[in-house]
Amino acid sequence: MMRLAHATACALLLSTASLAVAQALAPASEWASYRDAYRAMVVFEKYGGAKNLLQNGLQLVPREKGALGEGVQLVLTGKTVQTSLALDALGRGVLPLVKAAYDENAVLAPSRRIGPFSLRARVTIAPQADNTYDTADLRAGCEQALTYARFTDAGARSRQCVGVRMVFPRKGVETSVKLRRAEGEQTLPVSTGPAFAGDVDADLPSVSYRFGAEQAQVITYSAPLAIVPLFE
Repeated sequence: MMRLAHATACALLLSTASLAVAQALAPASEWASYRDAYRAMVVFEKYGGAKNLLQNGLQLVPREKGALGEGVQLVLTGKTVQTSLALDALGRGVLPLVKAAYDENAVLAPSRRIGPFSLRARVTIAPQADNTYDTADLRAGCEQALTYARFTDAGARSRQCVGVRMVFPRKGVETSVKLRRAEGEQTLPVSTGPAFAGDVDADLPSVSYRFGAEQAQVITYSAPLAIVPLFE
């Protein structure tokens, strides 16, 4: 259990962002620079390594617990550009890479006041429409995320992939994950915690799976909000 917690902590620190670049995003305030967010996100877009199993998003991270709430959007405002970014339950959205917004040094702010916040780039494993994941594909996705982490942060070079952590909504869906082997199915235990390092909301249901030698499938009853690679 302690080893898994250590792995989770390492993964949250190393695998969910464009690490060194993400730290350069706007500090906690009530607005953020589009240029800073653009620079962090474009690193992944221009990255030439394998990333077909990954997805990259920009996360709005409030300083106060429970401040995000439902329906909050991220509003991009410039001299000639204005649009809203839809956010998922973790506060993540897709940042449009707009040259005019960059040139105008547009600002990003929540659609309603949530107090001080920061923006962070998050790299996770892409979900499957049928909620079925071959363990070989999860391992391959973790390896892609680790290779990208090593590209952005030399400190990740000593890490190894050990598993994945699937994060689910607090309510509205059943959190149930099973490991299907040739000899039968096993229900994996559910715990609670933050989706990513630095998140103040630490009560999200999650299920961790550590890689083994078996060829198996991980099957979720509902779609996870995020699949976080675990390194240690």
